[in-house]
This record gives sequence, C-alpha cells and structure tokens, in this order.
Amino acid sequence: MPEFGDIWVYLAAAPLLWLTLTLVAYLGGVWLNRKLNGNPLVHPVLVAMLVLISLLLLTGTSYDTYFEGAQFIHFLLGPATVALAIPLYDNLRQVRQLLWPLLLACVAGVAVAVGSAIGVAWLLGARGETLLSLAPKSVTTPIAMGIAEQIGGLPSLAAGIVLVTGAVGAVAAGPLFRLAGIHDERAQGFALGIAAHGFGTAHALTIGLRAGAFAGLGLGMAGLLTAFLLPLLARFLAG
Repeated sequence: MPEFGDIWVYLAAAPLLWLTLTLVAYLGGVWLNRKLNGNPLVHPVLVAMLVLISLLLLTGTSYDTYFEGAQFIHFLLGPATVALAIPLYDNLRQVRQLLWPLLLACVAGVAVAVGSAIGVAWLLGARGETLLSLAPKSVTTPIAMGIAEQIGGLPSLAAGIVLVTGAVGAVAAGPLFRLAGIHDERAQGFALGIAAHGFGTAHALTIGLRAGAFAGLGLGMAGLLTAFLLPLLARFLAG
C-alpha cells in the first residue's frame, strides 16, 4: 500500500524504530529460549540476529540506517563488559588459586583457535588476506577487527567470522561438555570465554554466576594474548 510505504520511509529514518525493534527481537528471543528450556539452538542473541537481518533485507534498509538507532545499545557494550568484573571479583580467590592452570589453558586455547582456523582455511585454498582475517575469530569483535586491520586482514570479514564463531560455540558447548564429562562451572565458563567470546560469556551466565565470571576472565585473557601475539607472529612470518 502506498500509504504504508510512506509511513515506513518516515519510520525507518527514525533511530528510535531500530532501537525498539532490536530490544523487541532480543526479548522475543529470550521468551522463545525459555519456552524451549534453554535450547542453545534458539539462543536469544542468535534469534535476534536472524530477525533483524531478515527485517533489514525485507525492507531494503542499509546497515548505516539501522546503526543510527542501534548505536545506543552498542555504546552499552563497554559498560556491560566492564560489569563482568563484579562476578569476577567475587571469585577472585579461586582465580588466584588457579592462576597457572588458567594461563596454560588460555595459551593452549588461543593457539588452537588461531591454528585451527588458519590450517583449515589454508587446506581449503584460502588466500593470505582471508587467512589473516580468520586468525582472530575467537576474540570479541572490536579486538578482532583491530587485529585483522593491523595484520593485513579484512576487518569486516573478521567481524562476520567472529559472530559465526560465537554462535556455533554457544550452540555446541552443552553437548561437548556432556560428551567430555566437564561439569565444573569454572572450566565450562573459562572454555566458553576463550572459544566463543561474548556469545560464550552470555551463555555461561545462564549456567551460573561462577561460570559467567570465569567466562569473562577467559574472554579478557584471550583477547589480550591474541592482540599481543598475533601481530608479532604475522610480522615474523612476513619477514
């Protein structure tokens, strides 16, 4: 209908519309996830992503237009990440007791994450630029984009791969933990933080505050280690 088209053009230009739709999509994902007993295949973030991408494609709305409204939520990512320090502080004594095992696990996790991504892509014939974009796939998006740009990869490709990695990690975590017999919330959370960054941390918080605390620690440690070592490795290989 022409009248609806005119109204939609007006609404689509208003930042409040996309902010509201983002919140509604996420809350709908939370409701659906609870109805299905926390099934990781319907993770709230994954559901919200699918709904919003479908809306953008159906309405022909550009990402820049969407982000004018969603930037308010994007701004809150910083405070939300910092807020992970609260449950981490509550478990500080356990972190100190497990410091060396955590460091070793982080190094091993980062090495496997980077090595597996580059190795599989190389075997499939990916180009150098693509390989460099895949390398930081298991760290949170802002860090991954910065690393990819610094080492000669494509930040936009890195951001997309990070989202896929997080979604797959959150979905696969439960079955893998049961298969491996891992029941300790600390181990589950730390593994989720290293392998699936923000997605994994959000999923870990549904397991428990202790799991969320160790997921936040894993996310931070993996991001720091990857940001420090990957550019050095890239320069060494280029030289």
